[in-house]
Amino acid sequence: MSDQYTSREQRRKQKENSKRGRGKQKGDKGKKSLFKRVLAIILLLGVICFVIGVGTFAYIASTAPELDDAKLTDPVSSVILDKNGKEITELGGEKRELVTYDEIPDKVKNAFIATEDVRFYKHSGIDFYRIGGAAVANVTSGFGAEGASTITQQVIKMSVLTPEKTVTRKVQEMWLALQLERKYSKEEILAMYLNKIDYARSQVFGVKKAAEFFFGKDLDELTLEEAALLAGLPQAPGAYDPYTHPDRAEKRRNTVLNLMAKHGFASKEEVEKAKQVPVTKSLIPIDEQEETDGEYTTFIDEVVKEVKQKTDVDVYSAGLKIHTTLDTDAQDYVDELLSTDNMVNWPDDKFQAGFTVVDTKTGAIRAVGAGRNRVARGLSFATGVNRQPGSTIKPILDYGPAVENLKWSTYHQLKDEPYEYSDGTHIGNYGGNYHGTVSIRKALEQSYNIPALKTFQAVGADKAREFGTDLGLNLPDPITEAYSIGGFSGGVTPTQMAGAYSAFGNNGVYNTPHTVTKVEFPDGNVMNLSPESDSVMHDYTAYMVTDMLKDVVKKGTGKAVSVPNATVAGKTGTTNFSKEDREKYNIPSSASPDAWFVGYSPNYTIAVWTGYENIEKGKYYMDTSQELGMAKQIFSKVMTHVSEDVKDEDFKKPSSVSEVTVEKGSANPGRLASKYTPDSAKVTELFVKGTEPSKVSKTYEKKAEEKEKEEEKEEKKEDSNVKKPSGLSASYNKASNQIVLNWNYSGNTDGVSFRVSSTVDGQAGSSTTTNGTSATFEASSPNGNYTFTVVAVNSSGDESDGASTSLRIGTGDGSAGTDEETDDNNQDDQQGTRPEDEQPSEDDSGSDDENNNDNTNDEQNNEQPTPSQPTTPPSGNNGNGDGTDDGTGDTTETPTTPDPSGDQGTTTPTQPEEGTETPTTPTQPETAQ
Repeated sequence: MSDQYTSREQRRKQKENSKRGRGKQKGDKGKKSLFKRVLAIILLLGVICFVIGVGTFAYIASTAPELDDAKLTDPVSSVILDKNGKEITELGGEKRELVTYDEIPDKVKNAFIATEDVRFYKHSGIDFYRIGGAAVANVTSGFGAEGASTITQQVIKMSVLTPEKTVTRKVQEMWLALQLERKYSKEEILAMYLNKIDYARSQVFGVKKAAEFFFGKDLDELTLEEAALLAGLPQAPGAYDPYTHPDRAEKRRNTVLNLMAKHGFASKEEVEKAKQVPVTKSLIPIDEQEETDGEYTTFIDEVVKEVKQKTDVDVYSAGLKIHTTLDTDAQDYVDELLSTDNMVNWPDDKFQAGFTVVDTKTGAIRAVGAGRNRVARGLSFATGVNRQPGSTIKPILDYGPAVENLKWSTYHQLKDEPYEYSDGTHIGNYGGNYHGTVSIRKALEQSYNIPALKTFQAVGADKAREFGTDLGLNLPDPITEAYSIGGFSGGVTPTQMAGAYSAFGNNGVYNTPHTVTKVEFPDGNVMNLSPESDSVMHDYTAYMVTDMLKDVVKKGTGKAVSVPNATVAGKTGTTNFSKEDREKYNIPSSASPDAWFVGYSPNYTIAVWTGYENIEKGKYYMDTSQELGMAKQIFSKVMTHVSEDVKDEDFKKPSSVSEVTVEKGSANPGRLASKYTPDSAKVTELFVKGTEPSKVSKTYEKKAEEKEKEEEKEEKKEDSNVKKPSGLSASYNKASNQIVLNWNYSGNTDGVSFRVSSTVDGQAGSSTTTNGTSATFEASSPNGNYTFTVVAVNSSGDESDGASTSLRIGTGDGSAGTDEETDDNNQDDQQGTRPEDEQPSEDDSGSDDENNNDNTNDEQNNEQPTPSQPTTPPSGNNGNGDGTDDGTGDTTETPTTPDPSGDQGTTTPTQPEEGTETPTTPTQPETAQ
C-alpha cells in the first residue's frame, strides 16, 4: 500500500509540475507578443513623424527666397528714414572694403573656423554632429565656446533672411545653406562671411576694415593675438568692445586662443605667449580714429545699435529700409546747442551735457544730445554713461510707490525731524534744517531728504524696486535705503530717466524709449520694432505725482525752469562726492559731480544730465551756480523749442482722483475745512477716490461761536433804548457859584432818567437824578477840579455807558477856567489811553523806542538757528533745505560709513540740493544732505 501511495503521490506532483510549466510558457509568449506590438506601434509612429517632418521641411523650404548672388557677395546699403518717412541718409555699401579668400592669412581664417565652425570643411552646410555637441561644449568649455549654426548658415542669415528666431526661418536657413554649399566653394563661402561681419562700430564691418580700424594694419600684418581678438568680437561686438570693455575683450580673445590650440591651429606655446599680451597694447587710441561725420550721426548711432540688438542684422550690408523716430528739426536744434555758444554760455570746454528728448505718449526718441563735440561712434552721455540720479529718483522710488501702493494723498503728513537710517546712520537735509510736519507735496517740492526716506521705509524696498524696474531702471535686488535719495551703487542714463518720467505724464503707461519703429527687409518682410505699451501704475498715481512735480517747477527747487509755451512738471537732482574723493583730490565740500533736471509736458519728456566726463582723473567738478543751473537752462531751451508748434495742454485729471479742501495742520488723512475755517488755513489737495477725509475740523468752530455770541450781545445792546448821553458840557457861573451841565440824548426818552454824579479833587461829591438833559450843582469849593458823569437809566434799570467831563475852578481873579471834553473822553481815556491820532510827547517817545527795539530783537532772535543748526549756511549753499532756492537744485549725500568723529549730524553739505554721494557700501550711507 505504501508503494502504491508513493507512486500515486509522485504522479500527482509530476502532473502539477507539468501544468505549471505549460502556464509559464504561455505567459512568456504573451509578454513577447505585447512587446512586439508596442515596438511596432513606436516604429509606425516614428515613420509617420518622419514623413510629416520631411513633408513639413519640404513645404517650408519651398517658401524660402531664391539665392541672390548680389546679396551674397556685395553689401547692400540700408536707407534711414525720419519720423515722417523722409530719407535722411544711406548706410553701408560703398564703405565696405572687400577681401578675397587668397588675401586672408591662415591665422585669421583659422581663428574664425576654430571659434565659429571647426568642421566647416567637412559638412555640407548643416553640421548635425555639431548641433548635438554644441550644448555639451558650451557647458564644458564655457558659454560661447561653440555655437550650433555653421558659417554657411550665418552667411544665409546675414544675406538673405530676416533674423527672426522661428522654426520657419530656421528651416529656410538650413535649406538655403545646403543650396549655398552646392552653388559655391568653401573658400568663396568663407570669404563671404569674413566680408559681412559687423563689428558694431558703425563704419567697421568685414575683417579687412576691422584690422585697419583697431590696429591700423593690413590683414597679413596681424599677430596671432590680434587675429584672435577679431575672431572673438562678432559674437557680441558691443559687450566685447576693447575700447569700452577691455577686460571682457581680453577674456574673449583668450577663449579664441584656447580653441585654436585645442583644434590644432596653433601650438600651446604660441597661445600662451599671445595670451600674455594686453588686449589694449596694439589698439589705435580711440581719439586718433579716422571718423567721417555727417548729419544726425549721434542719433544714427543709436539706430544702428537698436537694429542690431533687436534683429541681429548688419545694417551696413542688409539692404534695410529703417523707419526711425527722428525729428530732424529737434535734432538740428540740439546739435547746434551742444556744438556752439550761441544758446548757452558753457562754463568751460570740458563741461559736458547729455540728454534725450522723448515723446511722452509713445516713448519715441525725437532727438539725442550725446554730448558736446561728439563724433560718430563715440561715447554718448545720453545713452552710454550711468550716473547717480540724485533727488530725481524720489518720485520713482519714494512718492510714486507710496501713492500707488499705500494710496497716500498729496496732503499726507510726515514729520521732518532729526532721523536715522535703519542701521543708525544719521540722515539730514541740506543745511541741517528741519521743517516739522509737512505734506509730501511740500517735501517733494523742496526736496527734503528725511520725508523721502520715511516714505521709502513705509512702502518697503521690494515695492519701491518693483515700481522702479517697471519704469525701465536696472536696479539690483535688493536695493538699500540709500537709494531713496539717489545713493546708487551704479547709476542711470538720461534715456532711462526720460522713459521713466514719461510714464507719469502718460497716465501711468510706460513705453521703452526707442529710435526705430520698423524695418523692411529686401525680401519684402516687415519687422515691427516698436515696443509694446505697458500700464505700470494707476492713473491716479501718475496724475498725483505729476501735480506735485508741477509745484516743484512753480515754486520749488525747479522754479528756475522757464517754458512759456508748455505746462511742465519736473524734478531737480544733484549729487555729492564721497568723503574719500574730496580728501584725495582736494575737492571743495560744495562741489558736485552731477546735476540733473528731468521734466515733461503732455507732449515731450526731456532728461538732462550735466557734469564732467573724468572726475577723478581730471579733478573736474561743478562748484558755481552757473554750472549747477545748466541742466535747468538746457531743459528750458530745448523744451521751449520743441513745444513751439504744439498746442499747450494741461495734464487731465482722471475720475479716480478727488480734489478736496482740507484744513492745514489736521492729522492724516486730514480734516475737511469747516465753514468757520479761514481761507488762510485751507489747502486743496488730491486724494485717491474713496480715501477722502469725511470728518470736518472743529478747530475754528468754538472761536466762531464765541465771536457770534459777542456780536449778538453788541447787536442787542445797539438795538436797546439805553443810549449813551453825548455832548456833555459844564460851565461855571461865578455870580451864582453854580455849575451848569448840559447834554444831548439821541435815544427814546420814554421812561429814561439821567443819573448825574460828581467828584471834587478826587473825592465823591453830590449827585442828582433828572428826566431832563441839564442839571445844576453848587460849587462846594472855590478852588478845585470837578468831574461830572451822566448815565442814562431806563425803566428796567438798564444803564448806558457814562459820559464824563471835567471843570477846573481857579482862584486868581475870581474867574473859573474850564476844560471841556467831548463824550469821546470816556473813562478809558482818563486811564491814559491815547487816541490814535494823538502825537506822543518826548517822554512817551522814549518808551516807544524801547518797545520797538525789543520787538526787533525778538524777531531777530526768532530767526536765529537752533544750536544744532549753523548760523551761516555752509559754503556753496545753493540748495533748498531751508525752503529757499537760487535756481541750483537740491542735493543728497549718501556717504559710505558714519563719520568716526561722531559729527554725523553736522556734515558740511556739498550741494544745493539733496544730492548723492557714490557709496562704497550703499547699505551704510553717511549723512545725506
